[in-house]
Amino acid sequence: MPKQFMDEYEPLLLKDFEDSQKAKFPNFSLLLALCAACIGGTFQYGFNISVINAPTVYVHDFINQTWKERFQTDISEDVLTLLWSTIVSGYTIGGFIGTTIGGVLSVKMGRKMTLLANNIFALTAALLLGLSYPAGLFELLIIGRLFTGINAGVAICVQPQYLGEIAPTSLRGAMGMGTSIFITGGILCGQIVGLKELLGGEEYWPILLASTCVPAFLQLLILPWFPESPRYLLIDRGDEEGCKKALKQLHGANCDQEWEDVYQEKTNLVGLKANSPWELLRDRSVRWQLLTIILLNTAQQMNGINAIYFYADYLFKQAGIPSDKIPYVTIGTGGCECITALTCGMLIDRLGRKALIGGGYSLMCICCILFTLTLTFQDASPIIPYLSMACVFAFILSFGLGPGGVTNILTAELFTQTSRSAAYIIAGSVNWFSFFFIGLVFPFIVLGLQQYCFLVFLAICFSMAIYIFLVIPETKNKTFLEIHNEFQSPNNRAVNHIGDAVTMLSATSSI
Repeated sequence: MPKQFMDEYEPLLLKDFEDSQKAKFPNFSLLLALCAACIGGTFQYGFNISVINAPTVYVHDFINQTWKERFQTDISEDVLTLLWSTIVSGYTIGGFIGTTIGGVLSVKMGRKMTLLANNIFALTAALLLGLSYPAGLFELLIIGRLFTGINAGVAICVQPQYLGEIAPTSLRGAMGMGTSIFITGGILCGQIVGLKELLGGEEYWPILLASTCVPAFLQLLILPWFPESPRYLLIDRGDEEGCKKALKQLHGANCDQEWEDVYQEKTNLVGLKANSPWELLRDRSVRWQLLTIILLNTAQQMNGINAIYFYADYLFKQAGIPSDKIPYVTIGTGGCECITALTCGMLIDRLGRKALIGGGYSLMCICCILFTLTLTFQDASPIIPYLSMACVFAFILSFGLGPGGVTNILTAELFTQTSRSAAYIIAGSVNWFSFFFIGLVFPFIVLGLQQYCFLVFLAICFSMAIYIFLVIPETKNKTFLEIHNEFQSPNNRAVNHIGDAVTMLSATSSI
């Protein structure tokens, strides 16, 4: 290798060697900080997605009963559907609002304080949802779900920033996977407590919906014992002593490397202030990073995972599972996704982000093809429904292995401190809008294409796999500044490769 290239890449080679010598498991204080941030953060997001499914019939009966008491007539089917849709969609609308609130507050108040303040929305929602039935006001369900959405929107915006900023470089992937692990844990917990044997019975559904207050209280008790993000303290607040104290509490006495990384980033950002989303959108130097997070967050909702859950009950019935046993099988899908997120957390700092998310989308492409075939020939053989069930679990495993967890990590890693909050506002807004859009459009896609709807998702997954392979660099074991410097447009990369080739040809001809 020519000397100039050795000089350029030797520091990176040494750094990779040093990183391989570091411990691959966070210390106890750092692990507790992760749990404290996540239990009232993205755990709530997952819990409130799944917990609304169990009391559907009872909420319909409550709305009909309340309507009859007010107007002395039964509610029409169309109005009932509209009110139920409003209750459900209020969560996504609240999430969209919460993303903006979270991005702004995380700059003004800090990451930790925003997470603590966010529990106001969760406790307000729990109060409204719990009082809806005793007060005879179904309107409280609409407002309560709106507040749970705001809580989830703030959490999904701020918590990944906090985890990414408190983690050492060598553990940033595993720490960032806490977001996905607690989302899937929340979904699984919501499915379990929604069983009829627990809080899923007719008399307990208001308590079930109000149980969102429990994670909020836990976070209020635990998170205050842990420090603010060291990067926020030094870069945004200029609090050097506070930063060093936070680093020692999180990483122990031997935190010189973490301090050096944070201080170097501060030095490079001197004179810069936090960007607004509009300023970030106009910044041409990060246009490929922005395009990447927009595509990743859109694909995260539109890659077919919602279609899989839509078809799951039908497939379980086709496989001969009794209707009253299907909720227990559904818990299996939640457990499958949770285990996959844990597995991804253990692999991400070994295999890298690019391999996992690219591989995940590639496996999902295969699952889409197989799923289309098994649904098309569903009645051809008694074994086909079981193959369809296997495709359900395989798709969920593929999603959890890559797109489900790595997307949020990349949003944190592709931007420096001054741009990160604005990037999360943009990414979160796109994610929530896509969530709302797929919920609105998906029934019509299924109605029009039936089982062939998975060919649409195949095109999306295939396009994302190609984009990831061609554009996104590996971010494993790299500081935020190294990633920022490396992440240049494909055109610039092509120019650099051509320049290197011309240089080498010139050297050869001169010889």
